[in-house]
Amino acid sequence: MLKRGDDYKRWCDPGLNHQVHQQTLDDGTLLEAQTRLSRTGATQLFIGIYEADGACIHERVYDQRPGETTTRALLWGLGRARRLAQEARKHGTWIINQ
Repeated sequence: MLKRGDDYKRWCDPGLNHQVHQQTLDDGTLLEAQTRLSRTGATQLFIGIYEADGACIHERVYDQRPGETTTRALLWGLGRARRLAQEARKHGTWIINQ
């Protein structure tokens, strides 16, 4: 079970339809991207990185992804999460600069 951080809790809105994609890395780290359209029609994105035990490593919310569809934002978000995780592993730390 994922231990969601404050960013996710602020972003979460069960009243909006969204797309979710999760990917587990070899070391058990879970990457997640979620996209949706806001009530005003803006494409929004959430990315999360979680330890194998579900502990939150990093979360980030993008209130707008101008010019992107939800599918495009989802792909970008997964790529961004993957790059952040690779950089953290390369440096041996989970301190992530946004």
